Amino acid sequence: MPDLLSRLRALPNKIRVGVIGIGNIGRGIVYQVDATPGMVCVAIADTSLERATGWAEHLGRAYAIVETAPEMNAAIRQGLLAVCSDGLLVSACDQVDVLVDASTGGGQFALEAITHHKHVVMMNCEADLMYGPYLLARADREGVVYTSADGDQHTVLKRLMNETELWGFKTVMAGNMKGFLDRYSNPTSIIPEAQKRCMDPKMCASYTDGTKLCVEMALIANGIGALTPVPGMLGPRVPDIYQVFDHFDLDKLWDGSTPLVDFTLGTRPPGGVFLIGYTDHPHQVETLSWYPCRLGPGPFYVFHRPYHLGHFEIAACITEAFLDHQPLLQPRYGFSTNVYAYAKKDLRAGDVLDGIGGYTGYGLIENCEDNRQRPGLPICLAEKTVLRRDIGKDEKIRLEDVEYDSSSPEFTLFRLAQESAPQESPRK
Repeated sequence: MPDLLSRLRALPNKIRVGVIGIGNIGRGIVYQVDATPGMVCVAIADTSLERATGWAEHLGRAYAIVETAPEMNAAIRQGLLAVCSDGLLVSACDQVDVLVDASTGGGQFALEAITHHKHVVMMNCEADLMYGPYLLARADREGVVYTSADGDQHTVLKRLMNETELWGFKTVMAGNMKGFLDRYSNPTSIIPEAQKRCMDPKMCASYTDGTKLCVEMALIANGIGALTPVPGMLGPRVPDIYQVFDHFDLDKLWDGSTPLVDFTLGTRPPGGVFLIGYTDHPHQVETLSWYPCRLGPGPFYVFHRPYHLGHFEIAACITEAFLDHQPLLQPRYGFSTNVYAYAKKDLRAGDVLDGIGGYTGYGLIENCEDNRQRPGLPICLAEKTVLRRDIGKDEKIRLEDVEYDSSSPEFTLFRLAQESAPQESPRK
């Protein structure tokens, strides 16, 4: 079969892509789609119309501001980029083939797109984690693809896993190589770094405090049926990736079948992902000892990719979804893990939690099986919930500790996701 780029160049009609959320990542996605042969961005939406039109102007795209479905369709037929503030318009648009959700909203955009028989690529990690099993079930029912987006750590790890398992290695650990961690980072303390990266301070804090790391590792865990060895993962400081075996006792941690997720701190090379694979076949072990690249002492071996490039990589999964009906990563294992809220500081009854990247809490990945008796509060649902009791710094916040509206769209979708998830691990 020809490579993806050749197939894209041979298409008689371009893949029409809609993008919701024109933040730092969303802007890159719009550019990347237009720069890729065989696809074009036809519609974008952002709660800030000024931000969306500003990016259209920056890219030199002729555009039209639209407020209704007929206006959107007319603009696209004229070859204009349709720009709006209502993401649901893009989700439902007849002339969008693939929707990319790069918003910070819930799962309503993806659900609307699936209902209208569109493939969905999720660059919205929080919604992907919380609602993915339900969205996947709906996508399967509608005969469309629902998949996590290429370019984030969890999907880069999935491609690495696909490759190493093709070579005959059993996946032992999927890992993230994180440069810096401060659990107590907040939108004020992180301002200098956020400005340097042109990021929203709250979003930047979610990376620094490790919550985003945990969300991404929960996504790969739920996609491959992996578990975390401890709440929040071990996260040892490893100077060089080839020293990873000095810091993880795999003979004790790994049960021989169920993969693990974890991370390292301050590891060279920075900014990538790693995967530990297993083979004990004598011929394979002997052959690997000949190569100058020392992957490990055997039977455990480390593979790594020293980068992930976000929006640069997204074209591949858009193409695979549209042309081959193939996803990259889906929550086929439901909720093997989730990310639960912990207090960043001493909190008092009546305090309002401010969610991911805020002042009140950080998130730690945990195995869901360990949370069934007294469920934790998922950090992705923590915003605007109100504490019922005092919570000490670093104490876990449980559902019973907060007042929340169980009938809200967010909690309703989460309940549907839980009901849609496999009740028993497919690995058993």
